Amino acid sequence: MMNAKSDWPLRIGLLFVALAWFSFTFYEFTNGIINRGPLTELWIMLTDVPGCIGLGFRTVAGFIAVITILFYIVKRNLSVPEALMSLRWVVILEGANFVSLFPSAMWGMSNITNITSTYSALFLVETGLPVLVESIAIPFVLVKLFFELNPKKSARGAIKWGLISGTIYLFVFWLNNTCNWIGAIMDKGIEYVSLYPINLFSFGITAVGLLLLALFAAYFSKRSFREEVLTKLDLKRIGVIITALGLYFNVIYVLWLFFGSVGGWSMWYAWFLNHNMDLWALSLPFVGLPLLFHKQA
Repeated sequence: MMNAKSDWPLRIGLLFVALAWFSFTFYEFTNGIINRGPLTELWIMLTDVPGCIGLGFRTVAGFIAVITILFYIVKRNLSVPEALMSLRWVVILEGANFVSLFPSAMWGMSNITNITSTYSALFLVETGLPVLVESIAIPFVLVKLFFELNPKKSARGAIKWGLISGTIYLFVFWLNNTCNWIGAIMDKGIEYVSLYPINLFSFGITAVGLLLLALFAAYFSKRSFREEVLTKLDLKRIGVIITALGLYFNVIYVLWLFFGSVGGWSMWYAWFLNHNMDLWALSLPFVGLPLLFHKQA
């Protein structure tokens, strides 16, 4: 699948990202087990336990991804059926991870019956809506991708649903992060953004920047649905999308390192720094940049 010498930066980048994905998820998985509250609490039974199981599925997916990429690093390239089998396991386990969030979504959406309450409205916006979307949309497209990743089928279907899955991920990132910013504003007031340029910038690249990136990905994907071979895709544009997403996480994190919790601690900082299961995406430029400078065959 990857033969040219010029593919080595991409191979190493893929390994680095896979290691980041696996190690970060493994840490959160074990941390969730060790620091989980008492099982006598209903909300823990309905949210934390399924979520922890889901992280277990993602941990296994990350481990499979690392092992698979190591085969290419040591020049023992897998056959197409073997590579697709590994990828199918990663896809279906990742889908199971998001399915495990559905109970949390239902717990959050239950607050819709008491929307006049400030706490209920916050919980609905910050947890209910975004988690409901990701627990349904991502498993749906990943299951479809799982069935398309079949060596007996044309690569066209796998390419199409791979692009759709990536686009859905981007919209989920946008919705999750934007809803958490909205929750912070609901809790702290609009002054939390209007009086602090750093927060305004962070909110802007989240609510507007991520949305524009997702829309660009959707446009690019739609134009690429007819491609029959992976190498015919515009890898440079894919590199731009992946790099931009990784830089978003890096910029937000670096802003916090330099300026701290501007305006005081809030739901936004609590989400991004403490409860964000996708901080491994900080490593994405290690894949995006090699694609950006990749010489198209």
